[in-house]
Amino acid sequence: MAVIVSWRSRKHRDATLHPSVPPAEGKCGPPVLKKSRSARSATCTLTFALPSSVLDGPVSVVGTFNDWTPGAHPLRRRSNGTVSTSVVVPTGSTVRFRYLGEHGRWFDDADADEITAEGSVVRA
Repeated sequence: MAVIVSWRSRKHRDATLHPSVPPAEGKCGPPVLKKSRSARSATCTLTFALPSSVLDGPVSVVGTFNDWTPGAHPLRRRSNGTVSTSVVVPTGSTVRFRYLGEHGRWFDDADADEITAEGSVVRA
């Protein structure tokens, strides 16, 4: 079963990612997916971030950048209340990815450029 995660709607996020968390009011959380391009090196750093308050265990991001290897890019706790990790890919590449949570739970990222049956897609 796949879940699509969107931080644009905090109420939806809390109910979708972690059903036992009551809906929260107020501002949305931080962006889930950030692209930082480097013209000098022709690369793009993709940063994947999730609010740590709604996770119920470890999460990693898997995709074409790590041959879909679970645990290769775990999201680590940050002082700003998120968990995140970054990968560097060639600028212009198309990256497919999904998040893998505890107990083999896969979920997609609504901030991706596209979501397909194979997961989230982002164009670096």
